[in-house]
Amino acid sequence: MPVLALLTLTVMVVALIDAITRREDQVKHLPKFAWIFFIVLLPLIGSILWFTLGREYEARSTPMTFGDPRRWQKDAEATPPPAAARDTRTTEQQIADLEREMHLADLEEQVRRRRAEGGAAS
Repeated sequence: MPVLALLTLTVMVVALIDAITRREDQVKHLPKFAWIFFIVLLPLIGSILWFTLGREYEARSTPMTFGDPRRWQKDAEATPPPAAARDTRTTEQQIADLEREMHLADLEEQVRRRRAEGGAAS
């Protein structure tokens, strides 16, 4: 009997560690919290259910260690999105460009107004 108790405890601890370290998208059928609750409440049955129904098994081409950053990424094979283009202009250059745009907008508005006034006078 002590062997069965030790085996149950070992399976429960391994299942708990596995359930806690899984990401939410790797847990099937129930929320992670519910699986942990079942494993603690019903150690042997909960652990068996966790390993058969609760976790998602995926084929990995290369084994990963616990500290491998790919372990915590949702899609380890996906390439990261390209970085957004950074504006390398200085603040003064950006302000000067904005002032130029504002000046051009004012000139365009004056041209529109004069064309409208000229068209109305004819």
